[in-house]
Amino acid sequence: MQVSQNSKLRWIKISFGLSIVLTITKFVAYYFTNSNAILSDALESIINVLASGFAFYSINLASKPRDGNHPYGHGKIEYFSSGFEGALIIIAGIWIIEEAVGRLLNAQSIQNLGLGGGLIAITAIANVIVGNYLQKVGKETRSEALMADGKHLITDSYSSVIILTGLILVYFTGLIWIDAAASILLSIFIFYNGYWLIRTAVSALMDETDLDLVNQVVGIIKQNKREDWIDVHNLRVQKYGSDLHIDCHLTLPYYWDLKQVHESVHSFEEIFEAENSGQTEIFIHADPCLPECCKYCRIECTVRTQTYEQEIDWSAEKLIKNQKLFVGE
Repeated sequence: MQVSQNSKLRWIKISFGLSIVLTITKFVAYYFTNSNAILSDALESIINVLASGFAFYSINLASKPRDGNHPYGHGKIEYFSSGFEGALIIIAGIWIIEEAVGRLLNAQSIQNLGLGGGLIAITAIANVIVGNYLQKVGKETRSEALMADGKHLITDSYSSVIILTGLILVYFTGLIWIDAAASILLSIFIFYNGYWLIRTAVSALMDETDLDLVNQVVGIIKQNKREDWIDVHNLRVQKYGSDLHIDCHLTLPYYWDLKQVHESVHSFEEIFEAENSGQTEIFIHADPCLPECCKYCRIECTVRTQTYEQEIDWSAEKLIKNQKLFVGE
């Protein structure tokens, strides 16, 4: 197991434990206050516990090596985790809005606002701290499950801020209906974040192009560009959890023997293996150069048919096309 995997497992365990403690804290706050808004926050936190538990399972499964039934590994389970979390958030939002409407129609007294507000403030601070760390580790390890869980915790902290604002307004105005109104506002916020978690997960499962990831890959290619890499095209990048799968065509001198081609392709692969925290699988199709390539090729050779003109900017927009770079220039 890689160091990054150990880090992911450690932080998802922290998230799972924190979710349980904070959920209990919120129900205690509800017990003392009888606030519908706090109850809504507590119910939404049950989703945190379920989501963190599923994220822990998915990260464990994603760490398993490739096998005969899963030749690309198990990393995509993390996208299921992210989508599952989004679906649970939306379910929580429906639950919350139903409770809030009931409280609007049948208002109940609220007490111990200071104690309840203090407990909710503590949960908000804890969620912000852990949520930010989860997102940081998730970005470093390319873990969708961690990033989704971190975003959920941060969203939960925003929810707590909405709740606190409602409690403060109730305290100073005595208008109990504000408590239920805060719950309805919270549910709208929850629906929005749940939708985006599901949208992101579905996009990844459908292998939608991740332009940020493609730009990162192109940046690595440009930083480590060798003179014999005449051009790169038909670049495709897929992410399986923290693992990357890269396909591309690499144009090399047509007069090279197979050994030279192999060494150049191998050096291309080594660069990405060193840059990626997870595993990297690269399929490279070696293309021979054409006479038209001479105008942007710096190699001094005896078979050049055109003079060198200028270097072409290797941008993501150009490299993802299935054509050599001179086309259309």
